[in-house]
Amino acid sequence: MRLPVFIAQRYLLAKKSHNLINIVTWISIISICVATFAMIFVLSVFNGFNVVISDMIHQFSPDLNIRPVKGKTININEFPIEKIKDIDGVDYVFPTITEDALFKNSNKQQIGQVKGVPDDYNMISRVRGTILNDTTFTISNDNYNFGIPGAGMAYFLGINIYQPFSSVQVYVPKRGNASSFSLENSFSNGNLLVTKVFSTQQEVDERLVLAPFTWLSDLMEYDGLATDVEVFVNDNGQRTTDNRLLKSIKKEIKNILGEGYKVQDQYEQQETLYKMMKAEKLAVYLILTFVLIMATFNVIGSLSMLIIDKRKDITLLKAMGADTNLVKKIFINEGLLISVVGGVLGLIVGIIAVLIQQHFGIIRLGNGEGNYIIDAYPVALEMADVILVFVTITIIGSIASFFTANKSIEKMEDVSLNAR
Repeated sequence: MRLPVFIAQRYLLAKKSHNLINIVTWISIISICVATFAMIFVLSVFNGFNVVISDMIHQFSPDLNIRPVKGKTININEFPIEKIKDIDGVDYVFPTITEDALFKNSNKQQIGQVKGVPDDYNMISRVRGTILNDTTFTISNDNYNFGIPGAGMAYFLGINIYQPFSSVQVYVPKRGNASSFSLENSFSNGNLLVTKVFSTQQEVDERLVLAPFTWLSDLMEYDGLATDVEVFVNDNGQRTTDNRLLKSIKKEIKNILGEGYKVQDQYEQQETLYKMMKAEKLAVYLILTFVLIMATFNVIGSLSMLIIDKRKDITLLKAMGADTNLVKKIFINEGLLISVVGGVLGLIVGIIAVLIQQHFGIIRLGNGEGNYIIDAYPVALEMADVILVFVTITIIGSIASFFTANKSIEKMEDVSLNAR
């Protein structure tokens, strides 16, 4: 096995009899290098955007969300909140109410969701960090009930938080059957004073308004009821989707609650979004793999020309006792070496480019003056992507080299036989 690799290595490094073959070989290596660089860099950009989106989801989503399997509401008085609080690693357990609602401000209206949260919700530092115009988080006091809309919802409703007494009117469906379909008979309504706005994931910003839990409970006649129970884990501000502590806590909560409740982590709460991001990354990988296949045609051309150039060497090897399989292995290894050298160079350049972008943000979003959450394209290098790209290059290079060497050598032998 060492002899074919040794000869292939000499063929790669040695000067060919025709300078054109050297040029084509280097073109093949460079084309593989460029395709590999594109794969690792683009996949890293997708990883970066996934991290940004996941961080935004983490900001405003509980680490674990509990909902009933049947029905819509949870009886708080019978729910074992204290038992869950006693689990090691659990920081906060909050009952919440989430309901579809119609929001009105003057002559503007928008359909979305209102979420009732307790006053202690301001204890969660990452939620406080989403408030745009202040670091404090006040949902109610003795005199007023405050609403905190997402930035998108505030825009749709034309709310100016710097204008005194900005307010939003909230309509939620009444429990039971309404006598007629009208705002008065089918919906309960109340007013919220708006002094703050939060900003996180766009989808959440455009549909959600936070409200006091007790205010919304009274409005919806949810005495002692909630739609969700949210659990926040002591994660030191890090995302906990794959955290062992979180998985352990989730298992303990399931054991406490039994089969009547669903306990969902952040991935399960946003399962559709995460699956969509994975599907997009897979689609991009397949497209870039097709580009890599196109680049491999250069390897096929280079290898075909080399086989023609080395006809005398092939004749000499056979005269020394080499069989056809050995000759084929030499040129299969030659094609694989061209692919691997180009791939390794592309990976090195790609990794360096990703690290530079990660630390210095060379490639900016827009002209740098837009209202973007981040200033530069985010990137995140994952070792799994590096291995995947290298394996892809090796497989494609091996297949291309195998078929090219087999066909070329067989055709050359047929020509030799016919000549005799």
